[in-house]
Amino acid sequence: MTRAALFFALVPAALAADTCIECHSALAGNLQKPAALFSADIHGNQGFSCADCHGGDRTASDMEAAMSPAKGFRGHIARTAIPQLCARCHSDAALMRRYNPRQRVDQYAQYLTSVHGKRIASGDPAAATCIDCHSVHDIRTVRDALSPVHPLRLPDTCGRCHADAARMAKYKIATNQLAEYRESVHWEALSKRGDLSAPSCASCHGNHGATPPQVAAVANVCGTCHAMLEDVFRTSPHQTPFASLGGCVVCHSNHAVRQPSAAMLAGSEAVCANCHDPESPGGKSAAAMAAAIQRLDSTLAASDALLARARRSGMEVSEALLREHDAREAFVKTRVAVHTFRAVAVEKAAGEGLAIAAETRRAGEDALKERDYRRLGLLAALAAIAVTIAGLWMMVRSMERAKPPAAEVSKR
Repeated sequence: MTRAALFFALVPAALAADTCIECHSALAGNLQKPAALFSADIHGNQGFSCADCHGGDRTASDMEAAMSPAKGFRGHIARTAIPQLCARCHSDAALMRRYNPRQRVDQYAQYLTSVHGKRIASGDPAAATCIDCHSVHDIRTVRDALSPVHPLRLPDTCGRCHADAARMAKYKIATNQLAEYRESVHWEALSKRGDLSAPSCASCHGNHGATPPQVAAVANVCGTCHAMLEDVFRTSPHQTPFASLGGCVVCHSNHAVRQPSAAMLAGSEAVCANCHDPESPGGKSAAAMAAAIQRLDSTLAASDALLARARRSGMEVSEALLREHDAREAFVKTRVAVHTFRAVAVEKAAGEGLAIAAETRRAGEDALKERDYRRLGLLAALAAIAVTIAGLWMMVRSMERAKPPAAEVSKR
């Protein structure tokens, strides 16, 4: 096969005239909208056309011929038929390999296992289909910032249904998930820090195979990202009682996951107090863990402040700053150790950080003392220079006074 023949074999016939686009572009309102949107569609950019989904003859100049049922024209497509329609191409490995070799071809199989897919299969037209998440005539790649499934847009896309009280009423599903998620540390990482790998709806629930995590599976879902915490938690005394309560969500919630702090262990906002009385062994253990974390945190803050002052003063503290990173790692380990729910483990990890923090704090104090010593030396040197200058000035003045007047010199 020649190179030209291979090219035309791989590129759809969209290179020919497309009367669907031509006709609808000349119309107005909702009839024109699909043609206008399709210019940004990934399928349109790859050479596909309206007829690939709606059937008909895209090359026919006569509208009746273009929309002939004999040519497979179907016009409006029922919502319940959309997943299977999309799967005609997206489940075809040979076809998808020509356009995107990395594209998975099991989306439809996954969709059939999802809550959405099962409801569509049961005849519920209100359940989500491909077009509810990916759009219809302006479908974009996931990495396109305008795509409704782009990480930054995905929460709002899911929220279009799941935050709609009227739509969720018949399913008896809460509608506060999006509002709670926007208060979470996950959303902060995604929206404010620009971390596109931060968890969103699909990270926990899946995308094409979207299903609410069962209670017993929540820890595994969280452990997908927080593997170290999962390993520690599995050996803790809370693993068994928490398993039937939702694991991680008992303390951290599910959608409104907030930045963890020592306040979760002790004080008015302590989650431990929901189960443990402050005077109980569990309550005292939680207070001890909180105290260890707070002690390390305050010590690190003091060390940071000293080293920052020394650096602003021009002192060499780079080695101490590197050691500060080790102390911060120890702080992270201390917070990880909380998931053992054993005060001795937390205090041990905190002790490692406190030792490093004490070392860096001494380095900061020594640097500031050296700065003050240098400043005193500089002040003394300046004073000596000033005295010398003053002495020279007085000497010059004395010599000028001792010099005879010019008139007397001329008489001689």
